[in-house]
Amino acid sequence: MKLAVTLPLATAASIVDDALLAARQESLLPTTVVVLDGGGKLLAMKSEDGSGLLRFDVAFGKAWGALGMGMSSRLIRDRLCARPVFQNSLIAASEGQLVPVPGGVLIEDKDGYTIGAVGISGDTSEKDEYCAITAIRKAGLHSEPKNIDENWRTSTLSDHEKRN
Repeated sequence: MKLAVTLPLATAASIVDDALLAARQESLLPTTVVVLDGGGKLLAMKSEDGSGLLRFDVAFGKAWGALGMGMSSRLIRDRLCARPVFQNSLIAASEGQLVPVPGGVLIEDKDGYTIGAVGISGDTSEKDEYCAITAIRKAGLHSEPKNIDENWRTSTLSDHEKRN
């Protein structure tokens, strides 16, 4: 039996490496990156030295939630921030796997079909998302969201504490 492959392992691995490279170039905190195929199967993952134990679960939850909802985790956050009951229902329905903050980015092919997702956890969510989008573009693929948050460089962990 031969299965169709829409997101090859080599591409997933290069996305992980390029996301980590982007994190190092920007001197971000230790980062964990996961890449899932369109069915939610883990294809590639790396966690930098010093990355916290929960970083994998957070990165996976960002990517898995993006696939599950068919939109980036930034869009999930933006749409659900005023609907906390629904957001909590989604988290409960996903048995806690959905993480509704930026850093979960859909990977799209040239025709706009979703073929996977990247999830990153390490620094602010906006900086995590920047690394994901940068790596997807470098692989010659498209991302959802299409544009990097214009305030990613200035996001700080204290900003997140004020927002949440």
